[in-house]
Amino acid sequence: MPTLEQQLQRDGRRSGKIRAAVLFLFLAIAFGISGGLAYWTLSDLPRVDAIESYVPMESSKVYSSDGKVLAEFYYERRTFVPSYEIPDYVKKAFVAIEDARFYSHSGIDFIGIFRAFVHDIKARSMVEGGSTITQQLAKMLFLRPQKSIIRKVKEAILSLEIEKRYTKDEILGLYLNQTYFGSRAFGIEAAAQTYFGKPVGNLSIADAAMLASLPKAPSLYSPFRHPVRAKDRRSLVLHEMLKHNYITQEQYRTALKEPIPVSPHSRKYEAPYFIEMLRQQLELKYGAKIYTA
Repeated sequence: MPTLEQQLQRDGRRSGKIRAAVLFLFLAIAFGISGGLAYWTLSDLPRVDAIESYVPMESSKVYSSDGKVLAEFYYERRTFVPSYEIPDYVKKAFVAIEDARFYSHSGIDFIGIFRAFVHDIKARSMVEGGSTITQQLAKMLFLRPQKSIIRKVKEAILSLEIEKRYTKDEILGLYLNQTYFGSRAFGIEAAAQTYFGKPVGNLSIADAAMLASLPKAPSLYSPFRHPVRAKDRRSLVLHEMLKHNYITQEQYRTALKEPIPVSPHSRKYEAPYFIEMLRQQLELKYGAKIYTA
C-alpha cells in the first residue's frame, strides 16, 4: 500500500499530465483558429499582376477639325499620362508630403507607422494613418475603403507584392493617375487641367505643391472653398520639399509667393447643342463606354 507521500507524488504527476494535455489542446485550437482565420483573410487576395492589364476609367474628348478640344464625356474626369511625362518635381512634391521614405522602404514604412501611432496616442484620436504611397495604391486598386484590421493586413501584403514586381517610378505613376483630387478630377492630368487649366508638364513647383496637398482631404484643403487652409497646406508641402532637398531656397521663396487658384477650369462648350446631339448619338452606338473608355 503506497504511503501518503507516494500518493501525493502520483496525483501530482497525473494532474501535471492533465494540465499539459489541456495546454496542448488549447494551443492546437488556437493555432487552428488563427490558421483558419489567416486562410480566410488571405484566400481572396487579388493577384497584383492584374496591374499589368490595368485600364483606368478615362474620359472621352471631342475635337474640332482644327484639333481643339470641344468637350469631354466622363463619369470620372481622368486622362492617363505615363510616368515619364510627369515632371520629377511633381512626383517629389507627393513623396515629400505623403511618404518621405518612399524610395527606401519595401512597401510598408514601420518608422512611419510607429510615429503615427505615437501621434494618435497624444491626440487621443486617429490623426495619422501611416500608410505608404504603395499601400494607398493597393487600397485604391484592389480593396474596399472600409476601416478594419483585416483590410489593413491585406493592404500590407499587397503592398509588399507590388513592391516586388514593380519599380518605384511605376508605382508612383499609377498612384498619381488613380488618385482623387476633388472637384471631380481623377488623376494628375485632370487635376492639373481642373485647378490650373494646363497640362501636368507645364505645372510650376507651387502648382505641384498645391496638388500634392489635396489627396489627404480634397474638400478640406480645396483652394476654392478654403483658400487660407489650402495655402497653409501648400506651404507645408513646399517646406517638406525644401527639407528633403527637392527644391532650393530660391525656388521655395518664389513658390510661396505664387497665388493659389480661385475657381476651377471647367470646359466651356462653344457649341452646346451640337455637343449634346453628338453625345446622344455616341451613347446609342457605344453605350457607357463613352464615359469610361
